[in-house]
Amino acid sequence: MDDYTVHVVDDEEAVRKSLAFLLTMSGFTVRVHESATGFLASAPTIRNGCLVTDLRMPDMSGVELLRNLKSADLHIPSIVITGHGDVPMAVEAMKAGALDFIEKPFEDEVLIEAVKRAAAQLTDTAYELDDSSAIQARLEELTDREKQVLSGVVAGFANKTIAYDLNISPRTVEVHRANVMAKMKARSLPELVRMALNAKLDID
Repeated sequence: MDDYTVHVVDDEEAVRKSLAFLLTMSGFTVRVHESATGFLASAPTIRNGCLVTDLRMPDMSGVELLRNLKSADLHIPSIVITGHGDVPMAVEAMKAGALDFIEKPFEDEVLIEAVKRAAAQLTDTAYELDDSSAIQARLEELTDREKQVLSGVVAGFANKTIAYDLNISPRTVEVHRANVMAKMKARSLPELVRMALNAKLDID
């Protein structure tokens, strides 16, 4: 992994320096970009690396950047970080191709582990296959109601909206969501969304 490079895209210089310092001290080679447009111009030359991008930027949002990479058929494992995260944003980021969606403030190790997963995706094709197989097995353990709640979560709906659609109480939705998180072995909501999308979840 000596030639593996983590590309950091953020319009704030202080954030770029902070992330670059953290990742460099963790043993990664880092290249910083002050705009999504600038990174996009150099993206076709990237052969062995991942992207860590902010969500909200003036020239192009992190989600728009991922969509542009996808349109250009450039497969760069990507991690989105934001201080304004919510479920719809996580869903949009994952659909655009994000491997992880991390909300600020976060522990240093959360980002480090996400970058390691991105590296693993590049170096081990069996990793993704095993992951998908395990996810599918967990999905099959969900009850019909839990699948309905999961479907609502992946669609980006709030608990109250899911409760209204299913004619149950918001508290009951919370219980089902907790059960889904446990059965799917998801450590966070973005990870749950990633699992569902990677498994091409198709439930009503």
